[in-house]
Amino acid sequence: MNDIKKRIEEAFDFVQNNDSDKSIHELFFEFMDLLNKGTVRAAFRDGSHWKVNQWVKKGILLGFRIGELKEYSIDNNFRYFDKSTYPLKNMSITDRIRIVPGGSTIRNGSFVGKNVTCMPPMYINTGAYVDEGTMIDSHALVGSCAQIGKRVHLSAGSQIGGVLEPIGSMPVIIEDDVLIGGNCGIYEGAVVKSKAVIAAGVIITGATYVYDLVREKIYKKSDSGILEIPEGAVVVPGTRPVTKGMGQREGISLYTPVIIKYRDDKTEKSVKIEDLLR
Repeated sequence: MNDIKKRIEEAFDFVQNNDSDKSIHELFFEFMDLLNKGTVRAAFRDGSHWKVNQWVKKGILLGFRIGELKEYSIDNNFRYFDKSTYPLKNMSITDRIRIVPGGSTIRNGSFVGKNVTCMPPMYINTGAYVDEGTMIDSHALVGSCAQIGKRVHLSAGSQIGGVLEPIGSMPVIIEDDVLIGGNCGIYEGAVVKSKAVIAAGVIITGATYVYDLVREKIYKKSDSGILEIPEGAVVVPGTRPVTKGMGQREGISLYTPVIIKYRDDKTEKSVKIEDLLR
């Protein structure tokens, strides 16, 4: 692995003025094969913390530099133009992935584990990692480099943001057994720890303050630019008052996510229903 890491980093620096070099293209497709298999990932877990694999992001960006616009259209009713380095992911029944027809797309360079269910229309972008048993519901997005754990449910309309650049920025991480409610947005390096439940309509970014009413704590972005939602937290949309100036005078409140409880038997029963759909 150290060998391809070194070659990708060298190619990333070299290719700006030498994008026609055949060996660079061969290296990129070797790298893409590893991404598709899940052998390399844009982020990795080091103990209890996640770290960015910067060289993997460089490899993905390398593909955009060396790729040329190519036509992939099927006929006049299905027009499709993209970089030659980023076709759709080549898949078969042996991958054991359920893809319901109706406009879903899985881009090359993403890993999708066995028993993942893809409800139309949904989109998985390059560099993403979606682990086994996850459900991606209609109109859901798994952005570039996002890391999705096992048995996660991304409900309809939920958006897991992509973080490809800056290279050092943490992609969005959703750990195992998390439920993301409908029309949620998780962006900019947020890490949702295992078994958390994010209620419908919650928006979380790296800059969001999250108020924990149970533990009486406020969670915010760390010095490394990461916001962590605690394991088993149940997060709902909330507000907090503006305490200064015009905002205070006019009674203005700002949106904020609020942890109202931690996962319990009642939560387990409501989440268990989701298994019937997989």
